[in-house]
Parts: sequence; structure tokens; C-alpha cells
Amino acid sequence: MSDFYQTGVVATLHRLGQPDLDRIEAELSWYSNERPIALVLPSLFSELQGEALKRIVEELKNVKYIHEVVVTLGPSSREEFLYAKEFFSVLPQKTRIIWNTGPRISEIYESIKEAELPIGEEGKGRSAWMAYGYILSEQRFHTIVLHDCDILTYNREMLARLCYPVTNPNLDYHFCKGYYSRVTDRMHGRVTRLLVSPLIRALQKILGYNNQLLAFFDSFRYPLAGEFSMVTDLSRVIRIPGDWGLEVGVLAEVYRNTSLRRVCQVDIAENYEHKHQELSPEDASKGLHKMCVDICKSLFRTLASEGVVFSEGFFNTLIATYMRTAQDMLKRYEDDAAINGLFFDRHEESLAVETFTKGIKKAAEIIMEDPLGVPLISSWDRVTSAVPDILNRIRKAVEEDNE
Repeated sequence: MSDFYQTGVVATLHRLGQPDLDRIEAELSWYSNERPIALVLPSLFSELQGEALKRIVEELKNVKYIHEVVVTLGPSSREEFLYAKEFFSVLPQKTRIIWNTGPRISEIYESIKEAELPIGEEGKGRSAWMAYGYILSEQRFHTIVLHDCDILTYNREMLARLCYPVTNPNLDYHFCKGYYSRVTDRMHGRVTRLLVSPLIRALQKILGYNNQLLAFFDSFRYPLAGEFSMVTDLSRVIRIPGDWGLEVGVLAEVYRNTSLRRVCQVDIAENYEHKHQELSPEDASKGLHKMCVDICKSLFRTLASEGVVFSEGFFNTLIATYMRTAQDMLKRYEDDAAINGLFFDRHEESLAVETFTKGIKKAAEIIMEDPLGVPLISSWDRVTSAVPDILNRIRKAVEEDNE
């Protein structure tokens, strides 16, 4: 039967019955006249060669309610940028490509750095942040929606369900996070299943179940999902990490900057498939191991900003509690796989828990040495205060690049 159960402190909007895509798209077309929507696609050049992005573009051709598509392109040469312009030129919506490593946008980044404001390292976080700046410069959008460009199972329903809670004035949410099942012949989503959920619950055991920030994180079924929508005003005030801690960092900023009643999560797909990262158990500088370290650093620094005091003893207790909690949850997943006839490799799952334990230790060492760490990317409110004409310059740079 369909699951309509509400858990946690944020609203959960389920996928009940047979979805009526025509109805939801018709409503979005109506609402978006007053509440225009901009779609942000953070893309690497390599993804333009893959099947996932080709499918996404084909699906977007039939979407009528998106007013503008903003493709924010990772490191790329001039030839690659021109290829991207040609690749996305088939879209019927107004489409702009942000050439993040081009001379015009590079000059924008330098101007912000000269004002002594952090812009983070090159990556998805900074690319998305620059896209928000460009959208803010246009001063006409109500909703920003973002999703990744490696979704092999992409369809228009995902986008429609992601846009609906923020765009529909009768629902009027300020932030909406997508969630979905990631199952083939086995369960995927190891970082969510075996790191984030047990780590948050281990922290709750130590810090108490009345910690509102942890309750907020634990309310999300897929906290690391890269798909979300938000009101444009929220993009003006949030500060985000530039590394793999991006998704956790965004949730922390949403927690600080809007009411819990204005936050929801929505089931956007029956199943979801995208590229899988290597575990990299012996190397903390790549793969899921690096992702684990970055996520833990972001989570620990967020808790520190809420007044949690860390010590060596605290982290020793946390690691022991995490390992016990993760092993208990691993058994649940094994039983869940068994009743559904899914393949379950207990050795690989246990190896993931051991790797994530190393990652937590590494993150703890970094936090003890440097509690503040690399500053978050500045909010656009702060940037426009320091460099008043920056949004106009961004708009001009993007328009000139796209001529």
C-alpha cells in the first residue's frame, strides 16, 4: 500500500496512487505566470557526452512552465563552452550557459575575492551559487529549482513534483527537498543509509533527542539528494559549502533562515538511478571516503555553531556509538533485502561502515585542529553589500558570453 505516514518535523508529500502529470503541469503553467520558475542545471562538460543529459534535454523540450534554464558549467575550455551552447540550443526555453572558468566570470570571482569575501573552491557548490547570483540579477523569478545532470531515469514528472510545493501559492513552501528510492537488484545510497542516518542518530543518543537541528536532519528521507526547489529570496541569504558537504550545509542554512512550517520533502520518483562513486576505503582524498569526510566536517561545524562543544572524549564516544548504530541498521537493511529478494553483500556493506568510521575519525581530527575550517561561500546579501554593482556585472557577463 502507499505510504502516507508523516515523520519528523517537516512535511512529507508522498507519491500516492497514479500521478496525473497533465494536471500538475497545467497548474504549474498557471501559477508560474505570477511565480516564474528558473531551472538550474549544474553540469560538467563530461556529462554532455553521456546518455543521462541527452535524455534530460529531450524531456525538458516538453516542459512549458519553466521560464529560463540556467546551465552552470564546470571547468571548461572555450571550445567546450561553445559546444555546450550548441548542445542546449535545442531547448525552447530561454537558456543561458554560465562559463564559470571563462574570462568574464573569472573576473567576477576575482572582484569578490578582492573584497575579501570567500567564494569557495571550484565545484558544484560554487557553480550553483553563481547561478543563483545570475537569477537574482534578473529580478523576476519566484522559484529556483535545481537538479543534477547525471539522472539516468529522468522524466518530466520529477521536475513537476519538485516545483509544485514552492510554486503553488496554496502550499507556499519556501524550500522543498526531493527524495526517492534507489534500488535495482540491490539497495544503493550507501552514504545516506550507512553514514548520515546512523551518524545523526548516534549524535541524538549523545546530545539528546530534543536537539532541534538533529531532529530536522533526521526528518529527511534522503538528505543528500541533489534535487530541491526554493524561493528566490532564500538563495539571497544562504551560505553554502563548496565541497561534498554541500547538501548538508544547504539544509543547515535552510534551518537557520526559514520556518520549519515552510519546509517540506516530496517523493519525486518511483526509482532513481545515477552514476555511482567508488568507496575508496584506503584513500580519504577521493570517492565516497572523501564525501564522508566533507559531510562530517560540515555537520560537526554546523553543530559547533549551535553551541555544541567537541572534545577528544566526545568524538571517541561518537565513533563507538556510530559503529553500533550502523551495524544495527545494516542488519535491518539485510532483512529488508531478504524479504524483497534483493542481493545483499554483507561484506561490502560492512566495509562501507568501516570506511565511514575512518572518515568520521579523519573529520574529527580536522575539527579538533581547526574548528572553523574553510569559510562558507558568502551569501549574496553580503556580496551585494560589499560590491553593490556585482549582480549587474554578472548579468552583463553572462549575456555577453551567450551572444
